[in-house]
Amino acid sequence: MRLRITLCLLLFLNLLSEAGYAQADSLDIDRIEEKFEPKPHKFYWSNALDAAIFSTSTYSYPGKSSQLSTLRFSYFFNFGFNFNYDFSNHVGLYTGAGIKNIGYIEKIKASDSTIKRRVYTIGVPLGIKIGNIKRRNYVMLGGGLDVPFNYKEKGFIKRGNKEKFNEWFSDRTPLLMPYVFVGGSFSPGISVKLQYYPGNFMNTDYQENMMVNGVPVMVKPYAGYNVNLVLLSLGMDIHYKGKSKMKHLFNK
Repeated sequence: MRLRITLCLLLFLNLLSEAGYAQADSLDIDRIEEKFEPKPHKFYWSNALDAAIFSTSTYSYPGKSSQLSTLRFSYFFNFGFNFNYDFSNHVGLYTGAGIKNIGYIEKIKASDSTIKRRVYTIGVPLGIKIGNIKRRNYVMLGGGLDVPFNYKEKGFIKRGNKEKFNEWFSDRTPLLMPYVFVGGSFSPGISVKLQYYPGNFMNTDYQENMMVNGVPVMVKPYAGYNVNLVLLSLGMDIHYKGKSKMKHLFNK
């Protein structure tokens, strides 16, 4: 009986010692990882988060109630850079500059025709990132301001000739196009962002000369139009911090 008790005590003490060694090893590993864990990056550059853009709009005009326009896709020419400041591994701010190709497609069923309107813009975002920024898992929200510098309009009737033109710094759209956005980044850095433009895409006060029965007349071609763009953009959150940092992104 005493022998069994003694053996049980020895076994119990052995288990306690092994647990103690294991806990010590775990603490040592934690200290080592903490020591070599990269510190939060303060200021650094990264690419803009708009690469491929899917866009639509809510639009209406006299005689046409509000509806969603045909989905539009653009991947050229969307690029830019962001300037980041991380307060910690979980909260950060960013701004920057970027160029976007945005617009909408109008279908006119009565005449079986299509009109495509788009602008190239240069803009500045301002956003906040919340989450695990180091591992590219975070949500982002904020707003920005775009300035259109090239306008293009293309119209055609099915099985008919196409008519198109483009203008630099056109008055057909507003001078400033503010927007708001919400989105997220997912490891290893795939970003998704939803943007909404509360202002009208068309300048309803724009006027141009048109010939009516051989007489030049000033008209407002976009009078009564109300177009609000909605964009869904896909991109990659890539930080420009040197080769060692880039390796760290894909070794997590």
